[in-house]
Amino acid sequence: MTPPVTADNHVSGHRSASASAAGSGSMSVETRAARHAIEIQGLNVHYGKGHAVHDLNLNITHGEVTAFIGPSGCGKSTILRCFNRMNDLVSGCQVRGSIKIHGANIYDRRTNVMELRRRTGMVFQKPNPFPKSIFDNVAYPLRIHGIRGKAVIKERVEKSLRSAGLWDEVKDRLNTSALSLSGGQQQRLCIARAIAAEPDVLLMDEPCSALDPIATKTVEKLINDLSKTITIVIVTHNMHQAVRVAHQTAFFYMGRLVEAGPTDKLFHKPDHQQTLAYVTGQFG
Repeated sequence: MTPPVTADNHVSGHRSASASAAGSGSMSVETRAARHAIEIQGLNVHYGKGHAVHDLNLNITHGEVTAFIGPSGCGKSTILRCFNRMNDLVSGCQVRGSIKIHGANIYDRRTNVMELRRRTGMVFQKPNPFPKSIFDNVAYPLRIHGIRGKAVIKERVEKSLRSAGLWDEVKDRLNTSALSLSGGQQQRLCIARAIAAEPDVLLMDEPCSALDPIATKTVEKLINDLSKTITIVIVTHNMHQAVRVAHQTAFFYMGRLVEAGPTDKLFHKPDHQQTLAYVTGQFG
């Protein structure tokens, strides 16, 4: 079945009166644009002859958590990897269209891709700590971006570990291997590493899929805390997780955006029957 596609979906804020007024005519174009951390227009992604993402138009609001949901293979992770140009590393992948992060087109030829990836941290499905000490894992992105001052690095490592809720658990063993940590601790370490470079946007691709319920709860609380200062986009197959952590949700099917909007509305009063069928477990 071909899903309905909205012509221009805006994932708008809903946590304040000013946010809910985003669609009002009294708000200037400049003000509306300033609220968007990510603006996607006409995005198409091909892997060879395969068309993975079709004509995506979507705006992601600054300072909120946006969840991407949909069946496996619907393009969620592909879109996420477009935001930090990780798809550049995939042979045969072609990206067309415009993606702006805070107003700058990241596919402009003049884009500094290393700086882009500093501004868009990423956490993957499985914890992937480096075979280094806990301290060196978090310090790594600082060093590769040219920070050399020992005092500055030490301060930023502690700040990141505190933000990831890990400091009290590891502060007395910073020089031990990161591989000695539990799975949940490793994932929080990877989050600390991702935020050490102080990104504007944090991308999370199924960050809890390999974790037990207790570790998942810890990471979800961390997501909520981080969203106060960082825009977060999370891919998840867990419908309950999307409801718990996301302010906004976008539902994809077969490479197309079906609908996007406030999470509560999308799960309880969606605009499309196909969305309702998915969130109620009728397919997926």
